[in-house]
Amino acid sequence: MYNKILLSFVLLVCTSQYVFSQKNQTEKTQLRHVVLFKFKDTSSADDIHRLEKAFSALPDKIKEIKGYEWGINNSPENIAQGFTHCFFLTFDSESDRDIYLPHPDHKAFGALLGPHLEKVLVIDYWAKI
Repeated sequence: MYNKILLSFVLLVCTSQYVFSQKNQTEKTQLRHVVLFKFKDTSSADDIHRLEKAFSALPDKIKEIKGYEWGINNSPENIAQGFTHCFFLTFDSESDRDIYLPHPDHKAFGALLGPHLEKVLVIDYWAKI
C-alpha cells in the first residue's frame, strides 16, 4: 500500500513538472520575421552594401526588435531563385512587430531599398521551442 501511494505521488510530481515545463516553453516563444531580398541587376555592390548597413542600423533605432541577424546566401543547391540576402528579426509579440512595420525608421529604410529591390519575400512565424 505504501509503495502504491509513493508511486502515485512521484507520478503526480513528475506529471506536474512536465506540464509546468511545457507551459514555460510556450511562454518563451518569440515571433520571427524573415525577410529575403533579390536585388536588381542594376544595383552596384556599393548600393547593396549601403542597404546592408541601413538595415543593420534598425535594431538600434527600433527598441521592439529583440534579435537581429543577417547573411548572404551561400547554398550550393542553386534553388534560391535569385534571393541573395536573408534578414532575421525577432520580436516578443505581434504588437511589437506591428510597431516596427510602420515605424518611421523602417519606412525610411524601405524608401532607400525600393529602387534596388527586384523581389522580396517575408515570412513571420512563432518559433516552436
